[in-house]
Amino acid sequence: MSPNNIQPNQSMFVDLLKFLRTIKGDLANITAPPSFLAASSVVENPRCWAERPKVFAGPALEADTQKRSLAILKLFLVGLRSQLYIAGSPGVSIKKPLNAFLGELFLASWTDGNCTTKLVSEQVSHHPPITAVHIEDKDSGIRADGYARVEMTFSSTVNIRQVGHSIVHIDKYDEDYLMPFPDVQVRGLLSACFYPEIVGSYRIISSNGFISEIKFSGAGFIHGKRNQFEAVTFHESEPKVHIYEVSGVWSEEWIVKDGRTGEVLEVYRVDDPENGPVAMDIQPAQDQDPWESRRAWRDVIRELEQGNVRAAAAAKHALEEGQRRMRRVEKKRGEDWQPLFFQSLPGTDHQAFHRLTRGTDWALIDSETKGVWRIRDDIDNFQRPFRGESTPISIQT
Repeated sequence: MSPNNIQPNQSMFVDLLKFLRTIKGDLANITAPPSFLAASSVVENPRCWAERPKVFAGPALEADTQKRSLAILKLFLVGLRSQLYIAGSPGVSIKKPLNAFLGELFLASWTDGNCTTKLVSEQVSHHPPITAVHIEDKDSGIRADGYARVEMTFSSTVNIRQVGHSIVHIDKYDEDYLMPFPDVQVRGLLSACFYPEIVGSYRIISSNGFISEIKFSGAGFIHGKRNQFEAVTFHESEPKVHIYEVSGVWSEEWIVKDGRTGEVLEVYRVDDPENGPVAMDIQPAQDQDPWESRRAWRDVIRELEQGNVRAAAAAKHALEEGQRRMRRVEKKRGEDWQPLFFQSLPGTDHQAFHRLTRGTDWALIDSETKGVWRIRDDIDNFQRPFRGESTPISIQT
């Protein structure tokens, strides 16, 4: 770390500690100090799975069942750095994304050759905070539907618990893959350079019988390297026969081996130019709907990018106060907020989840996520302005 970076990081560290000491319980909806905020919102975060269209479409374009399972594992791993190193990178302190407001939207697409992914993300609940996501490549015949409730608590570290999951469906093979949203710890408080560390072991379960098991580990006080993991892919009928073995550092580089021969099949380096995200296709902020993220937060984003912390805080406060007024008006009218693109279904209707998790201890916990969130069938019929004259700071009369 250069001397020029030490003072800003130490200042942010002091601000964060003061903030954390005043908070009890869930931090997810608490406003962090502006110096700790990223210039993007929570609803934009799911772009990490969509911004590499060939990686997203890869499983659907693979004829071999075993290789499809490996491609799904790759999709999971490739998205982790963008998802968790928000406004940072290995060696650069991460920041907290802006808390999404109720009804906030993020709509974008990415194209790479014949592959195009489209993302629809919406904040469907504010208390508790729940984000619903739909990603699709129609031409390749693959889609992902997921949702997550985020809980943040503080002990000696910031602990992030994600309640939810994503299911990837491949049309051609009528296959489903259940993907987890892992728990995360924010470490580096003593060094004033914050970084994410995934905690525990997770499984990607498929309807074709193949399972990928990922075990995460990281730097301890004495030994170990940040963001380490080991993964194996096997068939449920032969769990000790590893078809693929993958290991390395998910934020930097990993190696894929044939689990039976030990042959190295691929070395994936996150920072190689060919592995970077492609250009995003998104409406300019001024042309977006008032409920779309980058238009709603544009004043905050501009001030954060320019380092104007007080101005960013003032702009952020104005939007948040507008939201509070809307909730008061809704309560007075006896109205309940209705999401735009997603609908909540009872957990008993989530047949794919129950089928994939049969015989496991993976629980749905739909009582903590206000049901199971799925994209509506008629979203293509929606046009801007999505909510008429209503904006995030003024309700339609």
